[in-house]
Amino acid sequence: GMDQKFNILAGRQLQERFGQKPQEVFLVPLLLAPDGGRKMSKSLGNTIELLAPPNDMFGKVMSITDAVLLDYFKLTTDVPDTELAEMERALASGSVNPRDYKLQLARNIVTQFRGAEAARRAEEEFIRVFSKRELPREMETFVLREPLPLVDLLVATGLAPSKSEARRLITQGGVRLDEEKIDKLDAVIQPCSGVLSVGRRKFVRLATVGK
Repeated sequence: GMDQKFNILAGRQLQERFGQKPQEVFLVPLLLAPDGGRKMSKSLGNTIELLAPPNDMFGKVMSITDAVLLDYFKLTTDVPDTELAEMERALASGSVNPRDYKLQLARNIVTQFRGAEAARRAEEEFIRVFSKRELPREMETFVLREPLPLVDLLVATGLAPSKSEARRLITQGGVRLDEEKIDKLDAVIQPCSGVLSVGRRKFVRLATVGK
């Protein structure tokens, strides 16, 4: 990746000093995280996994910033250069909503790894949840047997990859229980039945013992 250019070029100089023929270097552009400002990292929770479920993959692609939209097309699809140039002109002129291109990109990427039918269903589910503000048809169930700090609950349910990320999500106001925002870091969730969500992409159904 281009982020390793300095290290690799330094390595070529070291090879010459030791009498070796410097290795050839082939560098590729870096595919940034959806937020456009950082590399993808599991610890940061900003990756788009190749083995992710279609709905999750579709939603994550839709979350990318407009700034990296064309980069994703260039680096992850086989859309012709002529079409990419037209996209760039349309975005620059404001004649198209970037969301339309993101839908195209999400369909393309999910189709590559999960097939066209999975991409179609994922798009329908995305529109139903995000545009119509409805709950997903399918979601994981987590049995809450005893009171649990919200930070720990987010990690236990997989809604956050780490406690530090869970705290960040809470302070940013992205955590809700049955659509009611919870923004206190010391919040403790009692055993209950309901839907715990982070943003509009991650949902877990809470259940009590026996439910």
